[in-house]
Amino acid sequence: MAENKTPAAPLEEEEYQPELITLEDEEGKEHVFEVLDETDHKDVHYMALVPYITDEKELLEEDLSLLLMRVDEDEEGQFLDVVDDDSELHEVGKIFQERLSEIFNIEA
Repeated sequence: MAENKTPAAPLEEEEYQPELITLEDEEGKEHVFEVLDETDHKDVHYMALVPYITDEKELLEEDLSLLLMRVDEDEEGQFLDVVDDDSELHEVGKIFQERLSEIFNIEA
């Protein structure tokens, strides 16, 4: 008996889906950020974020700054906190700069 074999459909290239996170500022306004990278350093988890902009024209005009956040935890669960300590910010910034410089044009 002959076996009918149907060739497998070619794999479609996956569409890029950014990892997004919404943060609320002191005034209660929500801002959407894209997570570019995450890493652990000295038993602390850090995230590198940039504002998420969908309008291509606005994206070209915008000077995107990298926002480094520390993941902390309290009795209510995990939360993101700004890295305030200058030496910690410098140390973690260097790590992300090295990790992301192969992909993005990063100005120090």
